[in-house]
Amino acid sequence: MKCPRCVQRVHKRARQCPHCGFSISDVDRVFGEDDVRLRTLTDAAGVLRKRERLALRRTLRDFQTIFPQLFFGVYFGTFHEVSSLREFGFWLLNRGAFEDVDVSRPNEGGVLLSVDVGGKAAGITYGYALQPFLSDETTFRAISAAHPYFIEGQWLKASEMVVSKLAKELRKQARKARRDPDDFQDGVNTDGPGDFLQRIRASHRGGRRRTQA
Repeated sequence: MKCPRCVQRVHKRARQCPHCGFSISDVDRVFGEDDVRLRTLTDAAGVLRKRERLALRRTLRDFQTIFPQLFFGVYFGTFHEVSSLREFGFWLLNRGAFEDVDVSRPNEGGVLLSVDVGGKAAGITYGYALQPFLSDETTFRAISAAHPYFIEGQWLKASEMVVSKLAKELRKQARKARRDPDDFQDGVNTDGPGDFLQRIRASHRGGRRRTQA
């Protein structure tokens, strides 16, 4: 993983960044140390119309249907600087208790799109279990594809584009995992039942059935 403050590489089990000393306690002091109850779509900035909220919730539910062990969250807010946007995403994925996500989907399998509506910036944070399947390059491409819509304030279109691009990437990685499972052994979830590699394969097969139906 990368430190959300200095963006240097950090071991996923490190309690603080060895480069800048950042730890979750730093963002707890800013945003709060208690778990936050929220839904996968949180429009704190109030930029979506009702029909847009309904459409985006459908998109997020569809993502969960295709990938039964994962979830996707979107947060619209206002941040003072880009670094705080990165830190907020890290904090929320650690402290968020998503009310519309089943307990069988831990935050380690979550993807969070944080959007600064004032600065028209966006960032993606994803859980440890997804590290073998996503990368900075793939998340950057997803944000880049949505960039024109973010600039124009088309928040629904931009969010749907990001979800679509990352879902496509996960499907591609699932196909690779089926061919070369040894390359994805870092995806094994040792903290809970089953392993993530097996589950993302099953998710991919489910997604294919929906496409063919």
